[in-house]
Amino acid sequence: MAARLRGVGTSVGMESEDPVRFRAKVGPKRPAILEIKTGQSLNYCELDLLVGRVASMLAEATLGDDPSPRIAFVGRNSIAQLAVCFACQRIGAIFVPINWRLNLVEISMILDDCQPALVIFEDEFQAQIKVGSSTMLLSVDGEDGLNRRCQSYTPFAPDFGSAERTCVLLYTSGTTGVPKGVMLSARNLYYSALNFSFLCDVSTDSVVLCELPFFHTIGLVALARTALLMGGRLVISDRFLPERTFGIMADPAIGVTHYCGVPQIASALRANQHWDPSALRRLKAIFMGGAPLPPVLIERFMDDGIALVNGYGMSEAGTTCHMPLDSEQIMRHPGSIGYPAPLIDLRIVDADGQDVAEGEVGEILLRGPTVTSGYWNKPDLTEAAFWDGWYRSGDLARSQDGVIYLADRLKDMYISGGENVYPAEVEAALVEHPGIAEVAIIGVAHPEWGEVGIALIVASDKSLQEEEVHAHCVARLSSFKRPKKVVFVDSLPRTASGKVLKHVLRKNYDHSSI
Repeated sequence: MAARLRGVGTSVGMESEDPVRFRAKVGPKRPAILEIKTGQSLNYCELDLLVGRVASMLAEATLGDDPSPRIAFVGRNSIAQLAVCFACQRIGAIFVPINWRLNLVEISMILDDCQPALVIFEDEFQAQIKVGSSTMLLSVDGEDGLNRRCQSYTPFAPDFGSAERTCVLLYTSGTTGVPKGVMLSARNLYYSALNFSFLCDVSTDSVVLCELPFFHTIGLVALARTALLMGGRLVISDRFLPERTFGIMADPAIGVTHYCGVPQIASALRANQHWDPSALRRLKAIFMGGAPLPPVLIERFMDDGIALVNGYGMSEAGTTCHMPLDSEQIMRHPGSIGYPAPLIDLRIVDADGQDVAEGEVGEILLRGPTVTSGYWNKPDLTEAAFWDGWYRSGDLARSQDGVIYLADRLKDMYISGGENVYPAEVEAALVEHPGIAEVAIIGVAHPEWGEVGIALIVASDKSLQEEEVHAHCVARLSSFKRPKKVVFVDSLPRTASGKVLKHVLRKNYDHSSI
């Protein structure tokens, strides 16, 4: 191992190589990263050195019989987490960023599935982590803690291998409530970042503020990886706080050009008492994703002289559609998710897999170098996700004048505060209560969270109260998954085969029911 660590590594193409290493060669002194929490700033040479040392430390701890050990990270956005991500790519390990909003049971399901050799965590989340004796644990409090541990290591000589090798697992819960690890190769990540850069005009002059968490594709890939791939500067924030976030965006010394959030974040920014759009003239736009974007919100920001640009993507394929940075087109197509990305093929098809006519609704199919090869340890789900080589998104849409409009979700998933909520998972937790005979969860519009859940419950115990149901949920579900409202009903409408008619429930219950 020691001799290997002193090597220079193999020269590989951009598809395999991590973006930090490339940028350290061609622009070592350019500013690479700024961490808001600590104020630490690194240029590309310094960031490359840190990643190399972390890689050596991780290789010593995890490389053994498993050629692709998993290394999980439970923590907020930080330089440390990004260093671990890129270090994994250099040693052939697989980086697994875990949603710190999940509880112990939910995180344990993910750890049981990916079987990491090492779990790195911030102390804030230690109580949510339980592992077996074969898994190592490492506490790290931001970059300084990690930096102290790896100072004595010689930078690792990268072994990038094939661009098709999986280097990131992004977990998303399936409709059955079972977590699914989306396998992303270096090639997937490279082309996903290029797609975002083309659509959102990211360049060496860009300063990208990332507050969306790294356990999501938007934070880890679209924002962080794209900024570094293009040689821009990445500004890392560990959380969204309206007043602080606006201060960062308005600071001329930082010069933020790109910011991305969900509609709820945009609304909160604008409602902040210090809101002053004239201080944000360096922004190219505020980029939106993760939830339906109300046209009225677009209009309000446009009135302030700030483009609110809608887009669409997923863990399995990265950024797939986006509106251009053109005010006229944004206003002409309110609510649209824009044009397909240039490095991906997109079709809208009917139930037989035939392309639908313009204006007709069908399912979005995707194909190209950004699309995942499948789900970790789930060959059956992987097979079901593809149709003659095309990835089935599960989303319904229509095309009009060349732009795409989402129509509905083929599945019953809804989005609350930018987080995907799968009704089957919530229903499974609720029916554990002995007083609940049947339950159906539907998502309805909500002015603050975009969508929230309503639980329609058939009670076996007629004395069951709503407060008891909420208490039951607190012990089993993360806050964003818990239904906002409980409604007791005598029965649920079903098909002849026993399936709940959720479209009937949505018709009968809307935002006024909350």
